[in-house]
Amino acid sequence: MVSLQEFVSSMAPLIDLEKAAEISAESATSSKSLERRGCIMSNLKCTDAQTGLMGKTLLEFQPNKGDVLPPHKFGTHDVVALKPNKADVASSALGQGVVYRLKDSSITVAFDDIPEDGLNSPLRLEKLANEVTYRRMKDALIQLSKNQTGPSVNLVPVLFGENPPMSSKDAAKFSPFNKNLDESQKDAISKALRSKDVFLLHGPPGTGKTTTIIEIILQEVKRGSKILACAASNIAVDNIVERLSQYRTKLVRLGHPARLLPQVLDSALDAQVLRADNSSLAGDIRKEMKVLNSKLLKAKDKNTKRDIRKELRTLAKEERKRQQLAVADVIKNADVVLSTLTGASSKKLYGITFDLVIIDEAAQALEMACWIALLKGPRCVLAGDHLQLPPTVQSAEAEKKGMGKTLFERLTEAYGDQITSMLTIQYRMHELIMNWSSNELYKNKIKAHSSVAEHMLYDLEEVKRSSSTEPTIILVDTTGCDMEEVKDEEESTMNEGEASVSIAHAKLLVESGVRASDIGIITPYAAQVTCLRMMRNKDVKLKDLEISTVDGFQGREKEAIIITMVRSNSKKEVGFLSDHRRMNVAVTRARRQCCLVCDVETVSNDKFLKRLVEYFEENGEYLSASEYQSC
Repeated sequence: MVSLQEFVSSMAPLIDLEKAAEISAESATSSKSLERRGCIMSNLKCTDAQTGLMGKTLLEFQPNKGDVLPPHKFGTHDVVALKPNKADVASSALGQGVVYRLKDSSITVAFDDIPEDGLNSPLRLEKLANEVTYRRMKDALIQLSKNQTGPSVNLVPVLFGENPPMSSKDAAKFSPFNKNLDESQKDAISKALRSKDVFLLHGPPGTGKTTTIIEIILQEVKRGSKILACAASNIAVDNIVERLSQYRTKLVRLGHPARLLPQVLDSALDAQVLRADNSSLAGDIRKEMKVLNSKLLKAKDKNTKRDIRKELRTLAKEERKRQQLAVADVIKNADVVLSTLTGASSKKLYGITFDLVIIDEAAQALEMACWIALLKGPRCVLAGDHLQLPPTVQSAEAEKKGMGKTLFERLTEAYGDQITSMLTIQYRMHELIMNWSSNELYKNKIKAHSSVAEHMLYDLEEVKRSSSTEPTIILVDTTGCDMEEVKDEEESTMNEGEASVSIAHAKLLVESGVRASDIGIITPYAAQVTCLRMMRNKDVKLKDLEISTVDGFQGREKEAIIITMVRSNSKKEVGFLSDHRRMNVAVTRARRQCCLVCDVETVSNDKFLKRLVEYFEENGEYLSASEYQSC
């Protein structure tokens, strides 16, 4: 196992490489090249303005032409600059904000303050490099290298192989809050409660990983533990908040929630601070300051002005103190503090020690980001699945030198079953969909719960039994149908033939009574997403059909999933389709039907994909794409 010194010395330059890669990707010389890379959205119009949470201004933007946003790399919580459409790259921005909400046809950005001028003209948004994340990882690295006294002083040697992991010999008996837990979930919870330092919860698709995390949190709170619960993404943090808020737990969510559910917003630190006693005192002080400010404007005498200013300074100091006390009170009284990994470096947590740090999506998080949270407690639980999507690393050199290797994966290799429990009952997929994934990646250990093992599309309310809803798995082969891939301007691959077949299959399902919102189309390529969305928008019945890349569907599910693999060429090149983790995520999003659209001849050149195609052919319905060309 890598030593602490080796890790610190190798990781510091990799953080710099990754930061440089992000900055260079988002600071090209011309706006056209930035647009091609998906870092600029141009020719937008401002279609709505609202006041959001905590007084932010929310502006919604839509394309001036067409209904769909162009292919882009924007995500919620990205920092963006708003500029006039024709401004050059170096020009100053009208405002800077944070992406608040993303839909196929619109993007909403939260601004602290926004100019009144310029919003009626064509606009563009530029994605900015977020340097804060890298600074926080560097700070954690420095702390880690000096970690002689902090709360994690006994945990660090275990995570770098200097000391063995320890757990209590006695079985951890507990009375579950959730009465529907299965045996593999109960075993995992018991093992987590016994652990004295590190525990890994391995949650394959659909096995109730979040359900298990919630129970671990509730049991630890019952024991009197104070918990820091984190994840790599805001959505994953909000998921935990949403599920925890159903129980009587004192929790607080740091940062800005990405989900707009009332129970998530009520848990936000800002919302709780506004309800606190010290905060209402701060409000009274602000009213006093408002009165003094208006007096200051009217005052003519120098001495009077000086006295008012002095009083204002005193009040401002008191107001800040009251707000800080309110924040400290809320955090001190919480049993569970929730944030993203980078949010765990908040100054609001200085001096606060936790009994347990829980990291969800740990197999999707850079190890360095995990350390921001891990340094705050003596024990940790990491939950994830290293056989699904890995973290995104932009620098090819940093990836090659090990930045993409996660702590979850590293500890799995080092300690295996000694510190790990794998959940083995899944509650999502028909067993025919599950069996491929279970056999290929999980040593045939996953079993389908009886409630889903044989569920069919036509079991859904108002869905007819038809030739399109009867099969559980379908292989649509485009070989010999003249459906070759092409490259778009951004060098992303697309395949119009496959796109039209995928849309045709979705139409057949909708005609049989399946709701469009219960269907998803997944493709690995951004250009194919755009092509599919344009086709979908021509049919009003398909407006709720969700189309996204594999990354957009991680952690989600649909009743029916259509996968268009895109690659079809004479050289039989498959690109990153051969990444088994991506294909695992794509297939396992489906509950009752999974339809694979591909050029069997091209994709079978890869051994892993050949086994996938053969499984679909042997266990499902085989169709030629030509059968859809009349649809």
